[in-house]
Amino acid sequence: MKKVLIVCSFIFAAIFSSNAQEISDNAIGLRLGSNDGFGSEISYQRKLKENNRLEVNLGLRDAFSDVKLTGLYQWVWNLEDKFNWFAGAGGGIYDANRTSLFASGVIGIEYSFDIPLMISIDYRPEIGITGNLDGLNSDLGLSVRYQF
Repeated sequence: MKKVLIVCSFIFAAIFSSNAQEISDNAIGLRLGSNDGFGSEISYQRKLKENNRLEVNLGLRDAFSDVKLTGLYQWVWNLEDKFNWFAGAGGGIYDANRTSLFASGVIGIEYSFDIPLMISIDYRPEIGITGNLDGLNSDLGLSVRYQF
């Protein structure tokens, strides 16, 4: 058991000590996903540290009467030249006739083009805490963002 813990510790340290590619200060665009029926979201990312950022997504539906707001803190690691992978955690508010709170995680991969454009695909599991959301909800999304 001790050996397993030591090996896991070394793997964890290697992952978190690897250098990330320069991430943009800001990125804004669209995230297209299943999103529990919301579909598209407006997505904004803000760099916080060298390899950390905050992502905020806003989904609107039914003439703006249903709203979903998600905030995620992300860690970003470089895979290869312009490819990064990222993981993070956060939560949000879902308001569709009844306000709900949920916890969320995210894992994904992104590619930055030579122009200020980034494309990514991610998986976002969400667990309802209160309100209409119950159990585990899965959300797979494709995002296109302008970096500035």
